[in-house]
Amino acid sequence: MDYKKSNAPTNTVTRNMADFVGETGNVYESVAIIGKRSNQIAAEMKDELLKKLNEFSSTTDNLEEQFENHEQIEISRFYERLPKPTLIAAQEFIEGKVYFRDPSKEAAEEA
Repeated sequence: MDYKKSNAPTNTVTRNMADFVGETGNVYESVAIIGKRSNQIAAEMKDELLKKLNEFSSTTDNLEEQFENHEQIEISRFYERLPKPTLIAAQEFIEGKVYFRDPSKEAAEEA
């Protein structure tokens, strides 16, 4: 997913918990789903950031040869300005873009 084009806010937002009941019918279950999705997004963003930073990393370990790599700094600043994973996950859940299933409910329906 392209998080750069997400319409999630970049700062903290107070939300009405009734918005999160949605398809689950339970606020706590909805928050658990949003939390798991947030962890997925954070892992994907971290991997993407590390791949981009590694492109500019130097292979020398000598402290005298270390210098500020402006490209790495700019990439890091760009990722810091992106919406946080929790805000992206909450926005996706409200918009109905998150797929989730409950194996315990599926097992009960089959029995």
